[in-house]
Amino acid sequence: MKIGDKVRFLFETGGGIVKGFQGKDIVLVEDENGFSIPMLIRECVVIDTNEYNFEKKTVAPKKEEPKKPKPTTTTLRDEEEDIEPQVTYRPMERREGEKLNVALAFVPIDIKQISTTIFEAYIVNDSNYYLSYLYASPSAGGMKLRSQGIIEPNTKFFIEEFGREHLNELERINIQLFAFKEEKNYMKKPAVDVELRIDTIKFYKLHTFNTDSPFFEEPALVYDIVRNDRPVHQVFVEADDLKEALLKKKNEDSRPRHTPQPARKQKADNTIEIDLHIHELLDNTNGMSNSDMLNYQLDVFRKTMDEYRNKKNQRLVFIHGKGEGVLRNALLKELKSKYGSCISQDASFREYGFGALLVIIK
Repeated sequence: MKIGDKVRFLFETGGGIVKGFQGKDIVLVEDENGFSIPMLIRECVVIDTNEYNFEKKTVAPKKEEPKKPKPTTTTLRDEEEDIEPQVTYRPMERREGEKLNVALAFVPIDIKQISTTIFEAYIVNDSNYYLSYLYASPSAGGMKLRSQGIIEPNTKFFIEEFGREHLNELERINIQLFAFKEEKNYMKKPAVDVELRIDTIKFYKLHTFNTDSPFFEEPALVYDIVRNDRPVHQVFVEADDLKEALLKKKNEDSRPRHTPQPARKQKADNTIEIDLHIHELLDNTNGMSNSDMLNYQLDVFRKTMDEYRNKKNQRLVFIHGKGEGVLRNALLKELKSKYGSCISQDASFREYGFGALLVIIK
C-alpha cells in the first residue's frame, strides 16, 4: 500500500485515496469530501493501484532475451536504455481472501459508443492465491486457447481485446484454474473447470454493464467463475430440450389420473358394488374443480351402465355417499334420461344408510 492507491474499508462503508501514513499501522485515507480518515492498514484493502492493475499482456508468448551483466556503475547510456522494470510489489493478503473468488469481466472501451466499441476481457482474482489459468472457447469440434498464464493475488488481469465480429466465438467460454501460494504454506484448493454461457445479446444493451463493481471504475459485465471456493455451475437449457420437456409435461397432464378400474365388489347374491367416492376413483385431484370431479364420477357411472346393459336383472349398487345429494340427484337424472327401462331405488338402509343407489338392469 502506498500513497496514491485507492482503498476501501473492510469492516465499514467507505474508502478513498491514500494520502500518507502514521507509523507502521495507520494509513490516512482521504474520502470524496476531502477529509483525511486514519484507519488501521489491516482494515483497508487496495482496489486500484498502478501495481495492482498490471500492464495488459498479449496472449502470444514473448521470447526471452539473454540477461545483460549488471553494471557496477550507472551511466547515462544505462539510463537511456528501455529496460522493462521488474514488479517487486505483492498485494497485501486479506482475511476474506483465503476463499477463492474469481470472476470474468467484460469492459467496453467507450461505453458511450456501445454499438461500435471494442471490448476488453479481464479475469479478476479476488483472493490471496496465485492462479494458473487457461481461457478457451470451442472451435471446430475442439477448443481454442485464447489466453493462459499466472495471475497474482488480488489482481484484475487483462486477457484479451475483441470486437463485435468475434462475439459468436464467446458464446461459450471454458476457464480452468489452479490455485497456489509462493514461499508460504497454504490450504489446498480443488482445481476448477467451469464452462460459462455468455449472453452476447447483452453486449448490445447499455444497461447490462454494471457501474457498481468494486473492481472497475467504468461499467463492466461480470460473470462469477468461483464464489467462496465453489465453482459456478450454470444451467444450460437447449431450445430442443425445453420443447421436449414441455411436450412431455403436456402428455403427462393429459393422462388419466385414476386407477384403471373403479373400486368394485361382487356380493354373494351377485350384486355388484361400485364406489363412486372421488378418492376411490382418482389418485390425485389436484387442479380439478368440483364440476370436473362430478363429471368424472358420472363418466364412471355411464361406463358401468353400458357394460351391464345387456345383463338382465343384474343388480348394481352405486355408492355415492351422503354429502349434499349433488351426485345422487345427477345419477337419478342420468337414469331417467338415458336408462329409463332400468329400475332404481335407494339401496339397503341397513348396509348403506342414505349413501347408495340400487339399479336393476331391465
